[in-house]
Amino acid sequence: MTASATFGLFILTAIAEIVGCYLPWLWLKKSAPGWVLLPAAASLFLFAWLLTLHPTAAGRVYAAYGGVYVSVALVWLWLIDGVRPHAWDFLGVSVILLGMGIIMFAPRSG
Repeated sequence: MTASATFGLFILTAIAEIVGCYLPWLWLKKSAPGWVLLPAAASLFLFAWLLTLHPTAAGRVYAAYGGVYVSVALVWLWLIDGVRPHAWDFLGVSVILLGMGIIMFAPRSG
């Protein structure tokens, strides 16, 4: 799998997880109707399934995915919640993505 395909899959995975958690949050905090829990459950199922599509060890996938999740969460903060991230947020995401790249794409022997 190419680096761009891996990164794209991580982004889809993060969106599925965030939607799966955001909808119950809306139900609990903002009085959204109970039916929002059904697409939330489907989204969390999709999230778990997407994680299985990576061709590397599960622990490495989970570790690297965390970096992409943080990045997508900040984009969500900006686009959905209407809160512009601070410069320190962008610096933190840069560091996290560097770590994610090292975890996923560093050369390994056997």
